[in-house]
Order: sequence, then C-alpha cells, then structure tokens
Amino acid sequence: MQKLVLLGIIAVICITASIINPNFFAVRNFLAILQQIAVLGIITIAMLSLMIARTIDLSLGAIIGLCGGILCKMMMAGYSIYRAVSFVFLLSGFCGFLNGLIVTKSKSEPLIITLGMSFFYNGLALVITDGGFLSLKGHLSWLGSGSLLGIPVPVLVLFILMLLMHFILKFTKYGRRLHLIGANEEMAYLSGIAVDQYKIINYTIGGFITGIATLVLVARLGNILAGSGNGYEFRALSAAIIGGVTFEGAIGDVPGVFLGAILLGVVSNAMNVLGVSAFYQTAVMGLIIVAAVTISNINKKKRNKT
Repeated sequence: MQKLVLLGIIAVICITASIINPNFFAVRNFLAILQQIAVLGIITIAMLSLMIARTIDLSLGAIIGLCGGILCKMMMAGYSIYRAVSFVFLLSGFCGFLNGLIVTKSKSEPLIITLGMSFFYNGLALVITDGGFLSLKGHLSWLGSGSLLGIPVPVLVLFILMLLMHFILKFTKYGRRLHLIGANEEMAYLSGIAVDQYKIINYTIGGFITGIATLVLVARLGNILAGSGNGYEFRALSAAIIGGVTFEGAIGDVPGVFLGAILLGVVSNAMNVLGVSAFYQTAVMGLIIVAAVTISNINKKKRNKT
C-alpha cells in the first residue's frame, strides 16, 4: 500500500510539473533524474541494510568526503587509478568496520557514535584537502558521464547494486539473519547468531557501498571538497523512511527505498524545472525529512497499540 501511495504522489508531482513546464516529461529529463539520484540511491541501499538490523550510520556522507579526498590526492600524486580505487575501497570498508566495532563493543547508541565519527572523518577530510578543491585529473569520466545502450553508467551501477542487495536481503541466510537481528536481537542471540559479528560485517558492507558512491560522485564532479558528501546520509535516511523502512528494524525493502529516492529526486528536479530558488529547495527538503521521520514515529505508535 505504501508503495502505491508513493507511486501516486510521484505521478501527481510529475503531471503537475509537466503541465506547468512540458519539458519535464521528456525522456531525457527522466534519465537526468535517475542520474541525479544515483549517488543518493547507492547511499540509501547502504542505509537500508543497516536499518534492517536496527542500526544506523550518520557518517556515510563524511566517509564520501574522506575517501574522495584520498582518491584525488593519490591521482594528483601520480598513483595509478587502479591503486587509488583499491585504496578507496579498503578505506571505506575500514571506516564502516571501525564504526561497527565501536558500536557493538561499546553497546552505545549507533546514532550518537556514528554522528561523532562523522565529525572525525570530516576533520580528516579537511586536513587532506586543506579545505579546498582536489581534482581527479580527468580520470573515471566514463563512470560519471558515460552511458551504455543509452543508459547513464551511474544509473546502471545503481540498478546492479539494487538487484544485488534485494537478492541478499530476500534470498540469503545472511539477509534473513539481519532481519531476525532487527526484529529481536535477544532472540537472535539465543538462536545462536553471532549478533555483534553480523553487525560489524553489515557496517563494513555499508562502508564498501559508500566507496562505490564516492567513485560515482567524484567521477561526476571531476573534483572533491571535504564537505561534498555532507547531507547524503540524512537524505538517504529520509528516502529509506519514505520508502517504508523503520527505526524498529526488520522492515523495509529495496523497491520501497528506490521509490523514496525517486520521490526526492522528482521533487528536486521539479523545483529546478519550475525555477524555484535553491533556498526554498533546501527548506522543502528539510520539511520532507521531518515529515518522513514524524510519519514513521506515528506508524510505530500505531503498531505498538495493536
């Protein structure tokens, strides 16, 4: 039902925007929307996996800034693209692993821990970039702006990751155990599941996925700032909640979060096409995030009553 409601809202926005500006309904514009939400969609996939296990990571955007800065720094220093990309994956995976290790071993609230780690990673990114732009020197341009059979490469990367995560969560023992951990961590532990180990692995996978998002973003921009990834974690959280994921864990799927990301992309694109000021766009996005969290909390209370 929630997916149908989302589709209806997206359809209404698209029809309204196209009436005001016919260019909105162009195929090229829809491909542009998909390309614009590619990085957001990838981060949302990582957020989905974490929230299924009743965890969260608010440092994903800062990891993008850190890994993007390292990538550009290595390219400017003359390292091969293969070595630089490999190091990005190692670093992003390690950042996820470190977050998971601290969260599980300290038994602290994931939101607070990862928020603190966000400041830590962002600080490192500022040191590496010296607060300025770092260039990718034209490398990986095919990843950011290339296309295959008329479909932008970032969109293909997003679809591949979506299919892979959908398969993992729905048809593997790992995915089923993540759902069980999210539904009842104590029961999962008593069932013989190594809860901490699964959480650490899940955070590490989230880090690797963030590494992919970093490559796509930096390839599209051609350069990086320490704060280039800031805000992606909150938009991903919003897209996930809009798509039906809850803070309670064990609820949510890939199609839902994809529709959530699409909704954010359509709203942003419609405001651009209609000439809405960037200041108002920021305010609208903030309201959407607040509304998404509020609705999720209301639904949680209703479920608890029943």
